[in-house]
Amino acid sequence: MKNLDDLLSEGVRGRRVLVRADLNVPLDGEKITDDGRVRASLPTVRKLTEAGAQVVLTAHLGRPKGEPDPKFSLAPVARRLGELLGADVALATDLVGDSAKSVVAGLADGSVALLENVRFDARETSKDDAERGALADELAALVGPNAAFVSDGFGVVHRKQASVYDVAKRLPAYAGGLVLAEVEVLRTLTGDPKRPYVVVLGGSKVSDKLAVIKALLPKVDKLLIGGGMAYTFLAAQGHNVGNSLLQKDQIESTKQLLADHGDKLVLPLDVVAADRFAADAEKQVVAADAIPADWMGLDIGPRSVELFAGILRDTATVFWNGPAGVFEFPAFADGTRGVAQAIVDSDAFSVVGGGDSAAAVRTLGLPEDGFSHISTGGGASLEYLEGKELPGVAVLEGER
Repeated sequence: MKNLDDLLSEGVRGRRVLVRADLNVPLDGEKITDDGRVRASLPTVRKLTEAGAQVVLTAHLGRPKGEPDPKFSLAPVARRLGELLGADVALATDLVGDSAKSVVAGLADGSVALLENVRFDARETSKDDAERGALADELAALVGPNAAFVSDGFGVVHRKQASVYDVAKRLPAYAGGLVLAEVEVLRTLTGDPKRPYVVVLGGSKVSDKLAVIKALLPKVDKLLIGGGMAYTFLAAQGHNVGNSLLQKDQIESTKQLLADHGDKLVLPLDVVAADRFAADAEKQVVAADAIPADWMGLDIGPRSVELFAGILRDTATVFWNGPAGVFEFPAFADGTRGVAQAIVDSDAFSVVGGGDSAAAVRTLGLPEDGFSHISTGGGASLEYLEGKELPGVAVLEGER
């Protein structure tokens, strides 16, 4: 892949550079509750502005239904980006319309503009190549001749979308620092990682992770299961899981995984059960096979943390994706905190697989530099580890 350094060596002063960033941050009203993705985009933006480029950022936020929706406006992101850069970031009120054309035309060398949410245009996510291509044509025309494209939103490279894939076929395309770093890290995990190699998976649904579990089990030494998905595994062992999150349609699949790889799969020994799903719920620690009928497991228990930490202490490579419990509720955050701290305390090459895991690191106050790499793209990381081709990477590698 051609990368950002290649583009900078060619020269960008006075050139417009369209950058696909991942600025999909969580919001509470207009307040950003975790600006990790905005901060992660800064190195690429700064390198370009310092070299004199006119930077045009495109990104999505949330899941609007292909039309403008004020609650998904990128205005809060533009403000935060400006604060972090120490310079105004002009926000276009549309994607390729009059506002975008005016804002881009007014850019000075070394300045930054942000286009409005790319998913306000239904063509961005269309399954029709011609529709996506038409939007990509307009984006390319917006930045004009002699422009370049930098793909720096790893969280979307697994999507065949206009601003990720199609525009890279219309402009000279380069991998940004984030995408390059992510691919290099994931190649380490899928190549010949140092052993023992341990994967920790959490999150809510087995169905979301089933493919990656099947892909990873032949390659790892241990696979530790936490989060809501653990209860389907416990049910597959014949345990009553009360009102815990349960995917009954996945029980047979998990039974087969346990039969085939029971020596590698590690399940919780105990859980923190709650009488309801609430931050102030009554709670009790119970054995994993003794969850009361009308209670629900919301975290792994202390014996489970000790078990997981013991395995993680002696590992050489760790991939972690998905919290061990409902870490957003302080009363049910100890499992996730304990697992994360065990990874920090190990000497392993450690990769946090984005999404909720990355948010947990920041929310729980864990040192970000305690991990070798914190991914910005949970879904993309998992698909890469499954062995799937990522369209947004393939197009950078020369698939035309």
